[in-house]
Amino acid sequence: MNKLKNLENLGKNKRRVKRSIGVRKKIEGTPNRPRLSVFRSAKHIYVQAIDDASGKTLASASSAEKGFDTGKKAESAFKVGQKVGQRLKEKGVSSVIFDRNGFRYHGRVAQLAAGARESGLEF
Repeated sequence: MNKLKNLENLGKNKRRVKRSIGVRKKIEGTPNRPRLSVFRSAKHIYVQAIDDASGKTLASASSAEKGFDTGKKAESAFKVGQKVGQRLKEKGVSSVIFDRNGFRYHGRVAQLAAGARESGLEF
């Protein structure tokens, strides 16, 4: 029996992880074009640029860092996107592959992407 066949019995997070695995099979980060992976928790949002060829994280940012105010979550996600974009620009990276990690592309995930685009990243 296939345990993942009946999606009704799976929790929300397990379904998200399953979607994430399917996407991860198709995309891969390189040193010139890393994978920009997003994780969204109830309070914070985290993003990291990953070179899958070497397994290294090139840059990361999160709303849990010092200097981020505890205002609206969407505004702080936009600032996190700008911050990771600045850090990647300093390392000479201008293009990334966006990995939403199974989350819907709306709300905080979309705001993070908009902030990264505003800082000059292309994806």
